[in-house]
Amino acid sequence: MKTLRVNDYDMAYLDIGLTDSSQPPLVCVHGSLNDFRAWVPVMGPLSAGRRLIMPSLRHYFPEHWDGQGGQFKMAQHVDDTIAFVEGLDVAPVDLLGHSRGGHLSFRLALKRPDLVRRLVLAEPGGTLDDSLAPEEAKSLSAGAGSREHVAQASAKIAAGDLEGGLRVFVDGINGPGAWDKLAPGDRMMREDNAYTLLAQVNEGRQPYGKVEAEALSVPTLFIGGADTPGLLPIVLKALAATVPGAKRVMIPNAGHSMFRQQPKAFCAAVLPFLDG
Repeated sequence: MKTLRVNDYDMAYLDIGLTDSSQPPLVCVHGSLNDFRAWVPVMGPLSAGRRLIMPSLRHYFPEHWDGQGGQFKMAQHVDDTIAFVEGLDVAPVDLLGHSRGGHLSFRLALKRPDLVRRLVLAEPGGTLDDSLAPEEAKSLSAGAGSREHVAQASAKIAAGDLEGGLRVFVDGINGPGAWDKLAPGDRMMREDNAYTLLAQVNEGRQPYGKVEAEALSVPTLFIGGADTPGLLPIVLKALAATVPGAKRVMIPNAGHSMFRQQPKAFCAAVLPFLDG
């Protein structure tokens, strides 16, 4: 593990693979309740022939944060990741973001397209504004991945029911029973990052809009799990249809954690896009 001082914060990250590769480095940004350990199932293929850099965002593991004080906003994490890429002096990079990290990566690519060569968004989290939302999304606006969903999980954690809050969040994203099916290591990672949900409720995340999606100028690949329920597939489909030239791939027999559930299929979709 390494650290880089970014905006008065020591950002921890893993850095593996070939530092002298002709390929741009691949920076992977994790989602809610995750950290740099999330990418373990795909580290081997993604680092073959290139440099793979996996940061843990501000207040996520290895920091043990209680959810109080600090700076936990989507805009802060976007600015931190920009400063991180600039601090490593490796731009332009290929950028892969999952879930909340996909939302962050979308915002970063809009704000600083000069830092990104290719963009991979794996079921980016968030909601759609009225300019993008199809009719089917309106009834799901308070569902999994929304502010209300995070608030329900956060309330249980704040009341001392850590496992209950995590169960609400994980089952809400992946379907009933998903928490109970998690491997011990995956469950521990979420427990280590549970208190970030207390701050995520008011992180200032804005819905995706049509004008923003149309303005995304870097080559973009959207990846989804074919079995993911709720709002996330609707967001994915709407963005992929609006971002100029975007490609979309669905991973069979996988849900929101597609790169852990089907790592070979995930890498088979990502690597040709990065090499293209």
